[in-house]
Amino acid sequence: MSQRPSIVYLCIHNAGRSQMAAAWTAHLAGDAAAVFSGGSNPAAEVNPAAVQAMQEVGIDMSGAQPQAWTDEVVAAADVVITMGCGDTCPVFPGVRYEDWPLEDPAGQGVEAVRPIRDQIKSRVEGLLAELGVATPA
Repeated sequence: MSQRPSIVYLCIHNAGRSQMAAAWTAHLAGDAAAVFSGGSNPAAEVNPAAVQAMQEVGIDMSGAQPQAWTDEVVAAADVVITMGCGDTCPVFPGVRYEDWPLEDPAGQGVEAVRPIRDQIKSRVEGLLAELGVATPA
């Protein structure tokens, strides 16, 4: 693994879970980790409830746009975290994969998204600790 690990978050629509995970990673790790999120079938926009839930903790995702992943980005990653994309997620030799079984925030209000946001934060903190990436106390 590189000194600056590359973390890729994948889901189907790249509109909720993977966007929040990428935002938490960028917020907590800063430049100490490279981060990308993508979907197999990107939505037209990021889930507004996810944007609102993240704004409540001081993280602005309002400019984020769902995007498709590329095989090149996934193959170059140190760690790929999947979130409900099942068999559509690409698998490359030598890349560490982990699946996070998190509830899909699609179609839910901010009240339902808050616990998902908090679960993602906890998982991201654990992943960064495993990777030896320093985060603020």
